[in-house]
Amino acid sequence: MEHKNTWETYSAKQLKEVDAFAREYMDFLDNGKTERECIDQIVNAVEAAGYQELEQVMKDGKKLKTGDKVYSVWMNKSVAMFQIGKRKMTEGLNILGAHIDSPRLDIKQNPLYEDGGFAYLDTHYYGGVKKYQWVTLPLAIHGVVVTKDGTTVEINVGDNEDDPVFFVSDLLIHLAQEQMEKKAGKVIEGEALDIIVGNKPLVIDGKKTGKKQEKEDAAQDDKGAAKDAVKKGILDILKHTYGIEEEDFISAELEVVPAGKAREAGFDRSMILSYGQDDRVCAFSSLKAMLEIGPVERTACCILVDKEEIGSVGATGMQSKFFENAVAEVMNLTGEYSELNVRRCLAHSCMLSSDVSSAFDPTYAASFDKKNVAYLGCGMVFNKFTGSRGKSGSNDANAEYLGHIRAIFEKEKVNFQTAELGKVDLGGGGTIAYILALYGMNVIDSGVAVLNMHAPWEAVSKADVYETKRGYVAFLKHADL
Repeated sequence: MEHKNTWETYSAKQLKEVDAFAREYMDFLDNGKTERECIDQIVNAVEAAGYQELEQVMKDGKKLKTGDKVYSVWMNKSVAMFQIGKRKMTEGLNILGAHIDSPRLDIKQNPLYEDGGFAYLDTHYYGGVKKYQWVTLPLAIHGVVVTKDGTTVEINVGDNEDDPVFFVSDLLIHLAQEQMEKKAGKVIEGEALDIIVGNKPLVIDGKKTGKKQEKEDAAQDDKGAAKDAVKKGILDILKHTYGIEEEDFISAELEVVPAGKAREAGFDRSMILSYGQDDRVCAFSSLKAMLEIGPVERTACCILVDKEEIGSVGATGMQSKFFENAVAEVMNLTGEYSELNVRRCLAHSCMLSSDVSSAFDPTYAASFDKKNVAYLGCGMVFNKFTGSRGKSGSNDANAEYLGHIRAIFEKEKVNFQTAELGKVDLGGGGTIAYILALYGMNVIDSGVAVLNMHAPWEAVSKADVYETKRGYVAFLKHADL
């Protein structure tokens, strides 16, 4: 089977729509480099579209009816959206599910130290990364710090043009003979991914220091400089700029991400290069599909969750009961709730596990099966199974469901392709598909092909992003198996 280039199928009107959709998506990426930032954008978008907060509807004692739209946020990192359909929820939902976390560096709880005249923040990498890709890049810090009195301080440094940036250093090539002999996984060790945040000692006005400060300054290193003067300079900046103390790092969630905005790539501007496209490209496409579907027969649902990159664990990951609890609450407000009805609803549901797939890279062609790989610009991707060697840990969707999805997409003229994640016995990966499949529902992985997956800067085709949104709309409207 030949792959059809999606660009060749578009009319002049659709080409304009592709570019407009890409610009909106790039704005989403720029303003959503963490889970919390994504949730803020999502909530603003759904409320503007008439969605009500589920918890508020419950407090007000209202009931839900056909056409009503509700959303529920959990711990500011996961969200579920529902648009009530004409049919009973026990007949099943049409569900889109994606994740909004991405590989990155996380600041540790006791991170700030000084060494060799530099102030550092100690980090722990999050998700599957090639550690050597994170050195010598301009980096930004996004997140929150919660002080002892419960105040939440938002941190966002490195992405505005006049902001400073941060970086991880690397050994100069002239001294790197031994380093260059190491395996790629050891060239940069995890504990070496500490970011440099300062180099200037704190300058103290003797008239203002007082006896306590004079006593501290008496403790000097062998070079005669005040002990940890650079670290103290950083703490002074943090205190005056954000009102936080060193101890406040204990209750902080700070993520280190590549600094810089999403950019169009290629002379033809056909691609988007950005951090965090796995899996915010599917999250954004799913969100937009929910906002434009119009009336539906079966209740439409979109779940955007955290922690997929580390196994979907924790209270905000897909393995938590958050989604199941939200479904139960919605069914209670439609007058359908019982434990048995919740089980029936989930078992009769259809889902697209909206996650990215690896794109064919001619430079590394030996890693792919050319007949069963996704190509940039050839439309939405379906992965019947993911997993690894022998399909281990895979959902492996059934033929009947694939046939049903094919019929929908062909009717709606959605361009799609099928793929696997690398050659047999070479690689593999996982998504949230297997977790939802535990309820007995039909699930298949689907989404956008990504080049440079899990790198600080990932690439996608504008056409694939647009086509995936079209596919999600068709699914929400017509899936019924």
